[in-house]
Amino acid sequence: MHTYSFHRNIPIAEEYYDLVVAGGGPAGAAAAISAARQGAKVLLVEGTGCLGGMGTSGLVTAFDPMANGERMLVGGFMKEVVETLYRRSLLRPDIDPDSWRKHYHKWTAFQVEGYKLVLDEFAVDAGVEVRFFTKVVDAEANSVTGIVQGVVLHNIEGFTYVRAKTFIDSTGDAVLSELCDVTCVEAGRDTPGIMPATLASLFSNIDWGPTKGKSYEIQQEMLHIALRDGHFSQPDRHLPGMAKVNHTVGYLNGGHLFNLNALRCKDLSDGVMLGRRLAREYMDFYKKYVPGFEHIEHVTTASLIGIRESRRIVGEYELNVQDYFARRQFPDQIGLFNKSIDIHPYNNSEEEYKRYYDEFEKAGRLSPGECFGIPYGVLVPKGWRNLWVAGRCVSSDVQVHGSIRVQPACAMMGQAAGTAAVQTIRTGQSACELDTEQLITTLREHDAYLPQETLSKQMTR
Repeated sequence: MHTYSFHRNIPIAEEYYDLVVAGGGPAGAAAAISAARQGAKVLLVEGTGCLGGMGTSGLVTAFDPMANGERMLVGGFMKEVVETLYRRSLLRPDIDPDSWRKHYHKWTAFQVEGYKLVLDEFAVDAGVEVRFFTKVVDAEANSVTGIVQGVVLHNIEGFTYVRAKTFIDSTGDAVLSELCDVTCVEAGRDTPGIMPATLASLFSNIDWGPTKGKSYEIQQEMLHIALRDGHFSQPDRHLPGMAKVNHTVGYLNGGHLFNLNALRCKDLSDGVMLGRRLAREYMDFYKKYVPGFEHIEHVTTASLIGIRESRRIVGEYELNVQDYFARRQFPDQIGLFNKSIDIHPYNNSEEEYKRYYDEFEKAGRLSPGECFGIPYGVLVPKGWRNLWVAGRCVSSDVQVHGSIRVQPACAMMGQAAGTAAVQTIRTGQSACELDTEQLITTLREHDAYLPQETLSKQMTR
């Protein structure tokens, strides 16, 4: 491969930050706001024009289960977000607060624009400096010492070099980590393929009457009829479905983009065009086959593809499926979770769908009242001193990744990473040698639900 040497004098920003957070999704927003609330000078950079990531730009307009059938597991920042949305009537109108406070495997639908405004407000009130339409494109880091000195940003104003004491990678694709030469694992290395992506959509003019197509079972029944009729251009047997957002609006999580490598621009470009075509096919499907959707209208597709996996770091601890099914609790756990292992079929064959259904729909979940812990070590690239990762690129195996890649878990990880960064700044402790007893105590003070009786100053390795 031929190379081109690129040289440019890049201005160094005068500001010196305590923390730079790359990516403003649920993990990055939680990290930046939590750190700023504790007095840190924080810069949050986000490539789109809003915070929230897949919940806003990605139109995934429902938070995954936050309770285990007995109590709410997800506290802290994420709890504050959903309770604020509820108080402001920005959740689905008929939703019961026990959906997120108690119920087992219940999703909490919300209004996209309301969520954007709440995150804006939280960021501004905390004093976070937010730069939208900005990406991290390079980094100055030493992989031997495990220290990041600064990052290169790019936006409409050009390139800027920014220095900080600490850094958090919440890009979803471990972009900052890769630039720093952190050891990473790419999707598909140890699996039959890459978990497919989806381009979500919003639809309107839906009749959500009590006997209409809001039933998941009815949608599945009609899907199989449509597949037999040859309605779809690809025989995709897995339809997560159309979910109610408000009185007439639905959010569609449907139309898999198989074999899409999110680390290749061509795949992303081809994928988003295919996703738009599939969205029209699903609109026609619902209109023709599913009661209550006779007058459905397609409002928009998302501006972000719903990527389920791309790249994960190798951390101080790798959370694995044995931990999940053992319901393992850790002294340094920074979150508890109960969501099922949700690994979508790798292709649209009948054999692959049966494998998915048998392995994950039937067996890949914990029972009501149960949970597993997410230890601090999954956030720390192995050996790094001032860099954390939060969100779907943390250190886990594929199976557990299928549970913790969702918005509530990402927010818990983000809050923990932001809190750890502040602790590092104040104490001189490094990310890879942090006093986790102190971290858990601080997270508890900020309403995180961390009931472990035994704490440890050293992380689980």
